[in-house]
Amino acid sequence: MGVCTVHWNTSNFFYWLQEKHGDVFTVHLGPRPVVVLCGTQTIREALVNHAEAFSGRGTIAAAQLVMQDYGIFFANGERWKTLRRFSLATMKEFGMGKRSVEERIKDEAQCLVEELKKYQGVPLDPIFLFQCITANIICSIVFGERFDYTDDQFLHLLNLMYKIFSLLNSFSGQMFELFSGFLKYFPGVHRQIVKKQQELLDYIAHSVEKHKATLDPSAPRDYIDTYLLRMEKEKSNHNTEFHHQNLIMSVLSLFFAGTETTSSTLHYGVLLMLKYPHVTEKVQKEIDHVIGSHRLPTLDDRTKMPYTDAVIHEIQRFSDIIPIGLPHRVIKDTLFRGYLLPKNTEVYPVLSSALHDPRYFEQPDKFNPEHFLDANGALKKCAAFLPFSTGKRICLGESIARNELFIFFTTILQNFSVASPVAPKDIDLTPKENGIGKIPPTHQICFLAR
Repeated sequence: MGVCTVHWNTSNFFYWLQEKHGDVFTVHLGPRPVVVLCGTQTIREALVNHAEAFSGRGTIAAAQLVMQDYGIFFANGERWKTLRRFSLATMKEFGMGKRSVEERIKDEAQCLVEELKKYQGVPLDPIFLFQCITANIICSIVFGERFDYTDDQFLHLLNLMYKIFSLLNSFSGQMFELFSGFLKYFPGVHRQIVKKQQELLDYIAHSVEKHKATLDPSAPRDYIDTYLLRMEKEKSNHNTEFHHQNLIMSVLSLFFAGTETTSSTLHYGVLLMLKYPHVTEKVQKEIDHVIGSHRLPTLDDRTKMPYTDAVIHEIQRFSDIIPIGLPHRVIKDTLFRGYLLPKNTEVYPVLSSALHDPRYFEQPDKFNPEHFLDANGALKKCAAFLPFSTGKRICLGESIARNELFIFFTTILQNFSVASPVAPKDIDLTPKENGIGKIPPTHQICFLAR
């Protein structure tokens, strides 16, 4: 296992190290050693074949300052298992994987169409609208309500999330990740992140109080109500994980995860359609053939639209929104590929190295929907397609995100042609920030009614 020291943790740097040291190596992120896993087979072997051993959560220093080890994202051990079980069951109850969430997504897609029509083809940067529609789906499940796109409080919350995500992935944010041990004592980006997180937590705490005041135990409305009822049920248990701190942090985690990654993927999707108009044309031809123009797309349409489905898969693969993946931790001494990883060793499964794995993708660095189509033009499953990670820490909202991407993407292209003041070849897809996550570039886009 090669050992080396790096100055910042970008996926490109990890690629360079992979070429020198192979698919498993130790890297020093500032003072702390981290084991890096590259390539589809390595990541799957660790997170699936040794799922329990690799199921711990590692540290994201700036987020940890506020969240500590509370909430579903950063919890470990029994706390994490309890919160994950509860969250999965509750989100299923309020629509994840059920028809009702499809109806919510379709309603939100219709609202988006109406909003985009108001611009009458004038160029706009759609990122805030994409945040609105993805946030509203998770808000309907967690808070029991959706917000208007002009709601000042809603827009402020979205802006806070966008800023936190940007700061975490900025150069300063990555420097803090490396040297948080002493940088935390000085002014810097981490203080801005903490302040913005605290604002979000204050909003959530206020919402929880409103829920308490209007709670009807016989008819829970959403995730918060269900959690409050569980808190009440377990109030005599001094060791319960169902307490205020875990509720607030879990809601923040779900709100954040349910908004940023899906809206960024959708944004990249539209940029890619601008850059590759021949792909857009084929998608729109399939939409016209299967759906037509007189009804909204439904999830049932997906199986009849292999090309569109392949394009969405390729958008997710190519945009590679969480390139390094969230850090893991081994929960016990683990022998992996001949190396002993002591308990609590941090592990980075570099998802980007699977999504760009040349053993699975013919042109890993090119946007090509054919990567997901077989010789007969049917959708092809691929072991390297890991945008949601895999194993026990796989993204909790994968099915919601997949459904959102399909309905939002097809609804946009059913109703609009996209155009840009910039020629396709000149559209720059370089992210604004690129750390643990990617922030798409801003771009003015014209949505022209078809």
